[in-house]
Amino acid sequence: MITATSNKRIKWLVSLSEKAKERKKEQVFLVEGSKMFEEADEKYTREVYVSESYIEKNGISEKLKKTGYEIVSDEVFKKISDTRSPQGILCVMKQYQYTLEDVLTKENPTLVLLEDIQDPGNLGTILRTGEGAGIDGVIMTKDTVDIYNPKTIRATMGSIYRMPFIYVDSLKETIEKLQDKGIVVYAAHLKGKAYYDSFDFKKGCAFLIGNEGNGLKKETADLADFYLKIPMEGQVESLNAAIATTLLMYEAFRQRRS
Repeated sequence: MITATSNKRIKWLVSLSEKAKERKKEQVFLVEGSKMFEEADEKYTREVYVSESYIEKNGISEKLKKTGYEIVSDEVFKKISDTRSPQGILCVMKQYQYTLEDVLTKENPTLVLLEDIQDPGNLGTILRTGEGAGIDGVIMTKDTVDIYNPKTIRATMGSIYRMPFIYVDSLKETIEKLQDKGIVVYAAHLKGKAYYDSFDFKKGCAFLIGNEGNGLKKETADLADFYLKIPMEGQVESLNAAIATTLLMYEAFRQRRS
């Protein structure tokens, strides 16, 4: 059992939690909680750490026996946990490697294109609601927040395991590739003239969403086939990026179900 916060392994786990550079270097990320552990694919599970109190309360499950585990003191677990109320189980997971082809496996896909989203909670929520709405993948610029940020992972509620995603060097090149495949690109934009529910999303489509503070860059928005807007009442000018994305994804889902 590990009882010292000065332990090299514990210091490594803390660095993985705090530094995107370290996660990228090691090609791993951290997940916490019983739900995340139970849903994790054993092929991607590298290491598992459990607290003393977790073992006392839950015992050793069959899955824990398969994955193997390291017990740490409750005090040490607080050090490696990213939550205020740790559940007592943390996993080191292998990072996923997707390609553009992985998100284009289905005919008439629904995709989300994100430009420089900065809030981890927004990104995690988009993945979670995207899975719920049946989209096929999320494509992000390099300057979008790290998807393996612990706050992003927590917000996905497990969807990180199932929703394909990629970072791209050039959104322009990616959009052009999508358009070549007949996928229509819609930009959520304040200059949009038509409301989002007036479009036909039954064919391949991609929703282009900009940075929380600045919206889409002009050169990026100009690449879209259509601008669309979300109706607003009162003095509200725009919605949170995750909420706006959710409305668009679920409208496409609604149309395809009807």
